[in-house]
Amino acid sequence: MHQPTPSPTPRSLPDTGHPEQAGPDRPEQAGPDRPEQAGPDRPEQAGPGRPGRAGPAAGGWLVGLVAAGAAVAVLLLALRLGGALAAAIPGLPDPGPVTTWALPPVRLIADALATLTVGFAVTAAFLLPGDGTSVSAHGWLLLRRAGLTAAGWAVTSLTLLVLTVSDLLGVPLDRLGAASVVSFGVDIAQGRSLLAQAGLAAVAAVAARVGVSRGTAALASAVALVGLLPPALTGHAAGAGNHQIAVSSLALHVLAAALWAGGLAALLSIRRSRHLPGAAARYSRLALACFVAVAVSGLANAAVRLGAVDQLWQSRYGWLVLGKLAALVVLGLIGAAHRTRTLPGLRAGRRGAFARLAAGELMVFAATVGLAVALSRSPTPVAEPVDADPVTEVLGFGMPAAPTAAHLLGQPLPDLFFLTVTVVGIAAYLAGVRRLRRAGHHWPAARTASWVGGLLVLAAATGLGFARYAYVLFSAHMAQHMVLSMLVPILLVGGAPVTLALRALRRPADAQVRGAREWLLRALHSRLTRLLTHPVVALGIYTASLFGLYFSDLLGTLMRSHLGHLAMLGHFVVSGYLLFWVLIGVDPGRPRVPHPILVLIHLAAMMAHGFFGLALMQTTTVIAPDWYLGVHPEWASSPLADQKLGAGIAWAFGEIPAAVVMVLLVRQWIRADEREQRRLDRAADRAEVTGEDDELARYNAFLAATARRADRN
Repeated sequence: MHQPTPSPTPRSLPDTGHPEQAGPDRPEQAGPDRPEQAGPDRPEQAGPGRPGRAGPAAGGWLVGLVAAGAAVAVLLLALRLGGALAAAIPGLPDPGPVTTWALPPVRLIADALATLTVGFAVTAAFLLPGDGTSVSAHGWLLLRRAGLTAAGWAVTSLTLLVLTVSDLLGVPLDRLGAASVVSFGVDIAQGRSLLAQAGLAAVAAVAARVGVSRGTAALASAVALVGLLPPALTGHAAGAGNHQIAVSSLALHVLAAALWAGGLAALLSIRRSRHLPGAAARYSRLALACFVAVAVSGLANAAVRLGAVDQLWQSRYGWLVLGKLAALVVLGLIGAAHRTRTLPGLRAGRRGAFARLAAGELMVFAATVGLAVALSRSPTPVAEPVDADPVTEVLGFGMPAAPTAAHLLGQPLPDLFFLTVTVVGIAAYLAGVRRLRRAGHHWPAARTASWVGGLLVLAAATGLGFARYAYVLFSAHMAQHMVLSMLVPILLVGGAPVTLALRALRRPADAQVRGAREWLLRALHSRLTRLLTHPVVALGIYTASLFGLYFSDLLGTLMRSHLGHLAMLGHFVVSGYLLFWVLIGVDPGRPRVPHPILVLIHLAAMMAHGFFGLALMQTTTVIAPDWYLGVHPEWASSPLADQKLGAGIAWAFGEIPAAVVMVLLVRQWIRADEREQRRLDRAADRAEVTGEDDELARYNAFLAATARRADRN
C-alpha cells in the first residue's frame, strides 16, 4: 500500500514526523501495558534511517497477495465453469486472445480498487476518531491510500473501456481505431458509464489526496460510492426482464458489498492502531446491515436472472450463483464469530484472533469478487426471445390491461430502492420511538402514524400495479407525481424525524468520534442546508420541478432510463419535503421565518401549481412524444386527451393538500402568537414582583421618549 512521505504533513497532525511514530506526547507510544507498543513486530514504528515513516506490515502485504491470488484463481475457474471462455465460433468476429483473457482480470482489478477506495475513505471519515474537524492520524493514512487506489481505479476503468469496445465489436486491440473507442464512450450507454466511473474515481482520488478534514473524507466516500453505480446499471441488469427489480437490486448489492469488504480491508490495514477496538465495533454494526442488504438484493437479482429455481442446479450460471450463496453463508458465520469472540478479545487487548479471522474473511471476499466478475461475463439462463415485444423490452414488463381497481392495487411492480427506503425508514423510526419510551419519554402517536403512513404511501405509489400505468399513461404519471411531491412529503414532515433522531440517537462513548447524531447536527447547520431551506429557494426548486420537467425534453430522457426514472421520483419527494418542511415543519434546523411570510410563500406555491395545471391544459402537442407515443396502450384514449386528463389531475389534486397545509400553517401561527403572549405575561408578572419594568413598559417608554424628541424638534 501507499505510504506517505514525511512532508508535507497536514496541519492537524503533529509535525514531529509520521503520525504513528512513538513520542513523548503521543498515545501510541510504547508502554509496558499497551498491546500496540512499538517493538520488533510493529510495522508502524519509525525505523532507523527512515525517520517518521511507517513501513507496510509484511503480514498485510502477504494477506493482499494471497487474496489477489485467490480472486484470480476463482475467477478463471468460474469463467471456465460458466462458459465465458468458450472457443470462438468460426465465422463470427473474434476480439483475439488478448482481449478475451485480459478483460476479466482488469475488471477484477477495477472492482478491487473501487472496494478499497470505498473502505479506506469510509473508515477514515466515519469509523475512526478525529481531531476536531480533521481526520485522525490513521485516517490521514487511509485517505492517502484511498487516493492511490482511486487513481488506479480511474486508470483501470479507462482500460476497461478500450477492452470492452474490442470485445463488443470483435476487433483485436491492434486493429481497434481511436474513433471507435471515442464513439463508444460518447454514444453508447455502457461506454458512457465507464467514462463516468473513471471521472468519479478521479474526483475521489483528488479529494482523498488533498483533504485532511472529515468533511473531505465524507465527500470522497460519497463520490466513490456513486462511482460504483454507472456500470452496474448498464450491464445484465439493465437488459433483463423486469429490469426495475434487477437494476435496483444490483445497485444495492454493489454498494453494500463494497462497504462490507472495503471496511474490513481498511481495518486490517490499521490493525495495530489503538483505535482498532472502537472502529471494529462500529464496523460490526455496518457489516451486519450490509450482510442483510447483500443477501436480500442478491436473492432478488438472482431470481430475475435465473427465471426458475431449478436453474440453480440445471444451468452453469446457477452453479456460480450457488457458489456466491455458499460464500455468503461462510461470511455470515465469520461475522457471527467476530461478534461473539474476536471483538470481545479486541476490547481486552488481544488482536491476534481478530487479525487472523479477518484475513480469512478477506480471502472469502476475494473469491466472491472473482465469482461476481465471472457472473457478469456468463450468459444467463433467461434468454431474450427472438420475437420479443418492443414495448416489453423497453418497459421491462408486458403492457398492462385496461385499468380496474384490481389491476391498480394488484399486479405489484416493487422497486427495491423505494421498498428498502420504506422498510429501513419505518424500522429506524419505530426503533427510535421505542428507545425514547424505554427512557421514560413521550412521543406523540400522531407523529408516528404520519411518518409510517407517508412511507407506506411512498411504497404503494411506486410498487403497486398503479406504478405500471405510470409508465404508459401521462395521466397516471401525473397522479403519481402529485402523490410523491405533495401527499408523501406532508405526511413525512408531520413525523418530525429530525427531532426524533436527535432525541433518540446516543452520543458516542469516544468524544473524538463523530456519530450519526453529530453528522446530523453538522448537516442541519451546514451552509448547503441553510441555502436549500431558504423559503424562496425551496419554493424555486419545487416550482422549477414542475415547469422544467414538463416543458422541456427532460421527461422523455428520464423515462427511458431506469436510473433517471428513480432520480425523478426521488426528486419529487425531496423537493416537496423541502418546501413543506420550511412551511409546516417542527424540526430543529428549520429556518425561523415569520408566519405571514410563510403564508405568502404557500400562496405563491398554490398559484404556481394552479398556473402549471392551466398551462398544461393549454398545450396542443404531446409532451415527451418519443416516449408516450411509443408505449401508448391501444385501450387508452389518445395521448393528447390523456395528457389533458393529467393536467386536470395536476390542477385539482393540489387543492386538497394545499388547503390542509394552509390550515396547519394558520394553526401554527395562532399557537406561536399564544406562546408569545404567555411569555410577555410571565415577563410582566416577574416585573411586577421585582419592581422592574417589563418588556411592554420599556417599549411604551421608548415610544414616549421618541414622541417627546419629536415635539422638541
